[in-house]
Amino acid sequence: MNGRYVSHDTFTIKKIYDATPATVYAAWADRKAKTRWFQKPIEFDFQVGGRETNRGESPEGSVYTFDARYLQIIHEQRIVYAYTMDLEDIRISVSLATVEFKPTGDSTQLIFTEQGAFLDGYDTSAIREQGTNTLLNNLGEELRRK
Repeated sequence: MNGRYVSHDTFTIKKIYDATPATVYAAWADRKAKTRWFQKPIEFDFQVGGRETNRGESPEGSVYTFDARYLQIIHEQRIVYAYTMDLEDIRISVSLATVEFKPTGDSTQLIFTEQGAFLDGYDTSAIREQGTNTLLNNLGEELRRK
């Protein structure tokens, strides 16, 4: 036994933002806007087949790399992308993420669903969901500043 294994899981996070779907969508689609709430991208090509890559450092000094490919983009309605997450030079997960933008009166319901393969115990669905929740809260703060 080499200690390698995969844990599969899915989580969904729903948020209501006091902004139109166009405004919430733009926060994902525009490089400058996304940098304010997500992470400054190394590469950002927001189109089907395009790539987004960024790196971040944990408080302990570990470097994480997010590398995504956009698979479907329906303007102001849905974004689907596949991405890998690496810790230093170790692949820790592979995921499919879907972001939906639903109008609810004068607000937007964002529905984020991630289907992940978490590799060899380096990451878990619970940790990823917590991190994604933090990012989506950052998005809410960014939208309130507007």
